[in-house]
Amino acid sequence: MIITMLVILPPVGIALAWTSHWNQTKKIVATVLSGIWFLVPLLSDPPKKTETDAKPQVPATAPSSSPSPSSPPSFVGQNLKAAKKAASSAGYNAISHDAADSDTGQWDDGNWKVCFQTPAAKQIGKQPTLDFGVVRNEAPCPAKDGEPIPYPKMPKVVGLTFAKASETLAPIGLQRIEPQSAYTDVTLPAAVDDWTVCFQEPEEGKEIEYPKTTTAYLKVVAPGTGCPTVEYTKLRPEPTPPSNDDDSSSSSGGSSSSGGGGQAGVSFGRFCSPVGARAITSDGRPAKCFMGKDGRARWGYAS
Repeated sequence: MIITMLVILPPVGIALAWTSHWNQTKKIVATVLSGIWFLVPLLSDPPKKTETDAKPQVPATAPSSSPSPSSPPSFVGQNLKAAKKAASSAGYNAISHDAADSDTGQWDDGNWKVCFQTPAAKQIGKQPTLDFGVVRNEAPCPAKDGEPIPYPKMPKVVGLTFAKASETLAPIGLQRIEPQSAYTDVTLPAAVDDWTVCFQEPEEGKEIEYPKTTTAYLKVVAPGTGCPTVEYTKLRPEPTPPSNDDDSSSSSGGSSSSGGGGQAGVSFGRFCSPVGARAITSDGRPAKCFMGKDGRARWGYAS
């Protein structure tokens, strides 16, 4: 018992040892050893707390098995097919409607894009549902859901060079911009960038609903060449054949006949019409329209 107390409670053990029947040597040894055992812990530095022990422990929160975000991510601008897939991965169902003032159904989601996104009025299943307002991929979004689509309008490019006109039309995204000669008898060279546009099709101000299938035809002239007043004109028209005096005489003869009193100034042998018409030659002789052997009517002497 004395030894146990010397280890557990050194002061008590030392007192018991000196009151026991131990000899003097044992008492001294027991006192020294027990005293050292008692004083060493008191004189040594207290153990330092580690950084981990010093910081208060925050209990870890187990993640929820089915998180429900407070607000859905935005899918505006994405292709409808891709947006529906991404919404499903984020924990949302998705429906769609035509964002324009029409009511076109979305048979192929890949052909449409998202312009507007709102929570659906009616939830589908247990997951929250999003309602996408969509338009076709090539169409611009309306200003508000349900308003008409602001299709691009054909700008005026008449008077511009072909290169500048092509640059002006580029934002519309037309299928093709094709140059044509404004004169039907002029062949275009390989490069017409510096040629001037005289006529355009589609015309200025026309809405382009389907730019990917629309071709702009620009009729151009060479630098320094004036534009024709109308389309389908020749730059160098064929010379007009000289007027036939016979034809004019026959015409005038017909007029005189129809007038009933005859006309002065016709010449024998000139063409006339109709057969049987009468007139007066330049020298005052009577003339009559006769059918010739060649099948053409001419003025002859009316005896």
